[in-house]
Amino acid sequence: MSTLFEKIGGKDAVKAAVDIFYDKVLADERINHFFEGIDMQSQRRKQILFLTYAFGGPNNYDGNSMREAHKALVEKGLNDDHFNAVVENLGNTLKELNVPDDLISEAAAIAESTRNDVLGK
Repeated sequence: MSTLFEKIGGKDAVKAAVDIFYDKVLADERINHFFEGIDMQSQRRKQILFLTYAFGGPNNYDGNSMREAHKALVEKGLNDDHFNAVVENLGNTLKELNVPDDLISEAAAIAESTRNDVLGK
């Protein structure tokens, strides 16, 4: 059985998705303030590696755990509404890339599985 990573088109698809995703996130006034002062080139690289791994591709992710990576953001007020906005932007990104709804649901479920760690719960 192929992984979500393979089903959506592999490395090139994940890279395209991350680029569109961060364009959406940085334009989203609900959450863009969390990215002020962030090296977005490094952030995009980490996100590509993380989503590749999370979607069932090779595990080359070398960043912090989700809990550790978002700890400072939680201290700045990161909450469920912000998390929901990120998931919404991910879903809209995948729709824009013509990813089928069942695969978008699979990606959303994977994102949802990180909620407690991202929010430090």
